[in-house]
Order: sequence, then C-alpha cells, then structure tokens
Amino acid sequence: MNLPKRYSLIAVTVFAVTLFFGCESNFKEVQKINFSEFVPASDADTVNIKYTDSGHITGILISPKMLDYSNLDFPFTEFPKGIDVTLYDKKQKRTFIKGNYAVSYKNTGIIDLIGKVKITSEAGQILETEQLYFDQKNEWFYTERKFKLTDIKGVSYGQGIDFSKDFKVINSQRISGEIESNEEL
Repeated sequence: MNLPKRYSLIAVTVFAVTLFFGCESNFKEVQKINFSEFVPASDADTVNIKYTDSGHITGILISPKMLDYSNLDFPFTEFPKGIDVTLYDKKQKRTFIKGNYAVSYKNTGIIDLIGKVKITSEAGQILETEQLYFDQKNEWFYTERKFKLTDIKGVSYGQGIDFSKDFKVINSQRISGEIESNEEL
C-alpha cells in the first residue's frame, strides 16, 4: 500500500520542481522587458565643438571623450575625461575653463564641472575649485564649494561664490585673504 503513495509523492515533487523552474525562467524574461539599458545614444572621441551666434564664435569646447544621453527622459551630455572650453564675449574677450569631468543638462542649460576646475579670464583673474556650475542661459557661474580667487589685487579664499562669465560681477561668501583696496577707511 505504501508503493502508490511513494509514487504519488515523487510525481508531485517532480511536478512542483518543474513548475518552479518554469516560472523562474518566465519571471526573468518579464524582468528583462521592464529593464532599460543606460547606454548613450552616441559616443565620440576627440571632440572639438564650435558654438556660434550670428556668425561669431561664442565658444569652443574640446574634450577627449563625449557621451550623449539624449535618448533619456532627462537628456544630458557627459564628458568623462574632462573639458577645455573657451568662451567669447561680444568684444571677443576670452574666458578659459578646464575641468576633469563635466555634465551638460539639456533641459536646464546647466553644466556641472567637477574636479580641479580652473577658470581664467584674459584680464588675469583665476578661480580654482573642485566643483562649479555654469548657467548657460544667464552666463553665470556658481558654487558652494571652497574656492581660491587670484586677481591682480591679491588672493582670496572662501566657500561659496557666484560670478558673471567675464568676472565683472563677483559675489563671494566666507572669504579670507589679502586684497588691495582703493577705498579709504
């Protein structure tokens, strides 16, 4: 009498194992359907991009690597090996920008520069920091990180600064250093 129960138990076990492995395989296929790969729409090596407005060059961007993620809901362009940018104002005065890494967000027009960011103006002003944002629409730089600003008047250090791309307007926070002043006390 135990023989049919034994065969029944084996048959139920084989059926359950088959069902389990069948469902797992199907479950993995369903997971793949909902998975979207995070891959760039395009990938470029050694880029040299010139930006123009009314026939005048407004900027030149050079980078050894560019990854374009314009295929995502929040599109952006990544420069994982750094950038070297030259911005031109209306009088063709230049501002030079270097950073070890950068991301340009298309919807907001914000560029996030990271790692040994250095900005130099033709007038000799130099700003150095570890992270800096550039608002392309308003042509405005800003950071909450520590910075070093070198000018013909001296060197200042601080944390938190925002300024125009030509360094004509500078708002800094928590600064220290030695700066010459023409004002009398």
